[in-house]
Amino acid sequence: MDDEGETPEAASGVTGDGAVIIVTAQKREESIQDVPIAVTAISAEGLDDYKIETGGELLRAVPNVNFSKSNFSMYNFSIRGVGTKAISAASDPAVAVSFNNTALARNRLFESEFFDMARIEVLRGPQGTLYGRNATAGVVNLIPALPTDEFEGSVKAEVGSYSTRRLNGMLNVPLGDTFGVRVAGQWTKRDGFDYNTFTQSRVNGRDLWSTRAIAEWEPSDRFRANVIWQHFEEDDNRSRTGKQLCHTDPGPEMVGDVEITDPLVRGRMSQGCVPGSLYEDAAFGVPNGYSLAYTYVPRLISIGRELLPDGSAGETVYVTNTGNPYEGLTQSRDLREIATSYDPKFRAKNDVVQLNLEFEPADGLTLVSQTAYSRDRYFSTQDYGRFISNPIFNDSTGALADRRGNPLDTVTYPGPTPGGIFCDPQLGCSDRMVSADLNRSRNRQWSQEIRLQSDFDGPVNFNVGANYLDFKSKDDYYVFNNTFTLIAEWFYSAVPTFGHPASGQNATLPCELGFEERECVYIDPNPIGSLNDQGHNYFLSQNGVRTKSWAAFGELYWNIADDLKLTLGLRYTRDKKVSDQIPSQLLLGGGTETDFPGGSTGGQVNSGYPALPDIEQKWGEFTGRAVLDWQPVLDFTDETLVYLSAARGYKGGGSNPPRVDFNPAVVQYQFLPQTFRPEFLNAFEIGMKNTFADGRLILNAAAFYYDYDDYQISQIVDRIAYNENFDATTWGLELEAAWRPSRNFRVDANFGYLQTKLAEGSQSIDVMNRTQGDEDWMVLRPWLQVPSNCIAPTDFVERIVGSPFGEDIQWLALSALCPGSNRIGTYNPDAPGQVPYWALFGFTYDPFAAYNPDTVGLSIADGGSGAPNGGRGFYADLSGNELPNAPRWTMNLGAQYTFFLEDDDWELTFRGDYYRQAKSYARIYNTEYDRLKAWDNLNLAVTLERPESQLAFQLYVKNVFNDAPITDFFTNSDDTGLTSNVFTLDPRIIGFSVTKGF
Repeated sequence: MDDEGETPEAASGVTGDGAVIIVTAQKREESIQDVPIAVTAISAEGLDDYKIETGGELLRAVPNVNFSKSNFSMYNFSIRGVGTKAISAASDPAVAVSFNNTALARNRLFESEFFDMARIEVLRGPQGTLYGRNATAGVVNLIPALPTDEFEGSVKAEVGSYSTRRLNGMLNVPLGDTFGVRVAGQWTKRDGFDYNTFTQSRVNGRDLWSTRAIAEWEPSDRFRANVIWQHFEEDDNRSRTGKQLCHTDPGPEMVGDVEITDPLVRGRMSQGCVPGSLYEDAAFGVPNGYSLAYTYVPRLISIGRELLPDGSAGETVYVTNTGNPYEGLTQSRDLREIATSYDPKFRAKNDVVQLNLEFEPADGLTLVSQTAYSRDRYFSTQDYGRFISNPIFNDSTGALADRRGNPLDTVTYPGPTPGGIFCDPQLGCSDRMVSADLNRSRNRQWSQEIRLQSDFDGPVNFNVGANYLDFKSKDDYYVFNNTFTLIAEWFYSAVPTFGHPASGQNATLPCELGFEERECVYIDPNPIGSLNDQGHNYFLSQNGVRTKSWAAFGELYWNIADDLKLTLGLRYTRDKKVSDQIPSQLLLGGGTETDFPGGSTGGQVNSGYPALPDIEQKWGEFTGRAVLDWQPVLDFTDETLVYLSAARGYKGGGSNPPRVDFNPAVVQYQFLPQTFRPEFLNAFEIGMKNTFADGRLILNAAAFYYDYDDYQISQIVDRIAYNENFDATTWGLELEAAWRPSRNFRVDANFGYLQTKLAEGSQSIDVMNRTQGDEDWMVLRPWLQVPSNCIAPTDFVERIVGSPFGEDIQWLALSALCPGSNRIGTYNPDAPGQVPYWALFGFTYDPFAAYNPDTVGLSIADGGSGAPNGGRGFYADLSGNELPNAPRWTMNLGAQYTFFLEDDDWELTFRGDYYRQAKSYARIYNTEYDRLKAWDNLNLAVTLERPESQLAFQLYVKNVFNDAPITDFFTNSDDTGLTSNVFTLDPRIIGFSVTKGF
């Protein structure tokens, strides 16, 4: 085209030099404007224009896309309100992330940076025929640049804020007329975006690199083959999550007419944190430490009694000095400033190897084979509590006596906390409570796809094929806390009785692997890097999943007329998923000798993780699409495509992880389903793609309606990622535009509008609000072993806290109102010798009985009832609520102007991109706590380039206003206080780069 009419580059798919992007959205090469799918294609030049460096930034170029990190090793990439809100290891992504048309079940889309790409395609809507089982929301297809027949290369060096150093390059070498090699690499190193005020170090930094090698052979026009190897590696202090927020829950001051003055008793009625806006100053609080059972129990562990001057024994000295390790603490209001005693460590490796073969057995026929293998390794550990506690340990080598006043030999037996320091084998020595988690995963995948596709001159063509996937993953999640180990050491003792020092004063007895002579808790003696995975002094959730899937698919393309085409696609998928069932064992012991039937810990073994039978699931489902597209000849457009489509998508179900391995004679659970159902999506869409003014203006639009069945969403219940299914409807609009009125000026924009709604009758128990405002019920924190909070009748709680019994009896009685509490307070009709503590207060209560608000508290013989849902709480009505991470609208507006200098030898380009998304919700409950405020982002860049020399200098600013919006958050478990891990946008980054090509 002439200088006055160059085609604009747009996210909708045109390069800067005027060439329309060729995409493989239908697994064949086509102009993006001829594909009857809502697809956005971003070229390598477009990625640089938008300053898109990782997968998390694609939302700025694609309408109705949202991205958020999840709490563990994966992320949620959502399209049109549909994403991956199920975080179970057995769940699958809803957006298929593909590398060169091969879907990768696990990938490093969030961590790795893009380099030497041909383009990135984002297909919106279910792609249930060609892409299959995990493409209910859409597809992100990463297409690397392939070898060319020219010798060429490039190098780009960059420096910037936070001591950023970035280097990437490419070398393309043709070897003869039929063979070529292309190698590329990328390296990034920078300091952390966050500052740890306790360790006085920057964290959340990057030290990562990637490389790719492609060898391609084309001996004839009918055969082509290439091998692609890509490797990614990272080793730094990246943080999986940001700050941890909390509206402190002090517990009630009054229960009925009884005033609660004891903070320990109030702590039994505190959640740790209560729901409230994460944007208020109160959100920067800390959990109520009295609500955390693992901080209360050490207060019961005696290390002796004070040795008085007269040689007698004084008050009992406990191992900790307070029930609230967070007393008087607050947090900085700066979301990029944390205070933790444990800096994060992050390591990841990922390899993908792909063999592609193309053969034309006859004119118009192409046989395609894609074989791929990938392997992924991931290791991430960071502070779990995200708060620095006060010093909490008393000195076990002080002037101490036994109960008779005899001085203790603290030289020979220094006790657990000499000098007020406790040494944990995993976390080291500290005078404070220290907590950390570890997320570790190992995955591998084999896949094979074969397609036969036609390109005949006649009206009918086809694309048929089959594929096979074998995916195996092992995800381990640990939580360490030095008070866990302290409590476990307590069970070493011969007489593990409340309030009494160990037999022989700190002369502990061994608790070896498999020890059964008495009840004890085995402690793993190894550091975090070499755990034996046998310890019960830490929480360990082990999740192994093996997925095998095969599918046969085909699409028929029928040109009914010159301007009218019908596409019919059908796919049959057969999935088989086998999930390990290995219960967790935190602080559970086992032994043949114990003071109580069933044991005092509720466990069955003292070490190791006995597995339950695997869960095997199978599904066989048909999916597909029907599309009618029309290319009319209109006077006011250069080219127009109108399409109408109906499609069906499917994503497999899975199993919920097993809960704690309690002895059922000691602790009983409320029933929860072991599995969750597959997802299904019926989608209807009408769209239009238009080219105007000799290609200077492109305007694409789409409208869609979704009917979604069994959308999978997780929350933490009983220390597991518990998955529920919900029906929903979604509809929306999308616009993409690119306009280049002159050689100098270019504008591109996109806009997405979205309405999502959960079906009538949808309900779920909100762990942040179990009573749903019913004042006749209260939230209680159970005994140490029971993972989740419960609700109990306020009247019963009032009777207990108003009684003359001491705090220990009151605490145990309150805990016993929760179903599944420790033996000392559990109603068990099969063990009549066990008397629940609440029986001391003159009422009967069976929380497992069917709930009837008129008979709560009556005896079972009189038809008494229990708590709603076995004490888990009241259902919240979710009818009409919005789906999580589905902002009502998103928009991006980009513009650039180029000055041509010195006879057009040099080009000076100024560019700005503004992105904004509306408010949304992080959870399905749509409360004020769940609300995520609208946020925006402005990027600016100036580039000086000499095209003839392939030399460019660029100065850019990302996040110009240095905003730190909360893009999503994750609610932690009941027994850790219901804190909220938040995720934020990167800070302002100023960078300068030099690029030289040859």
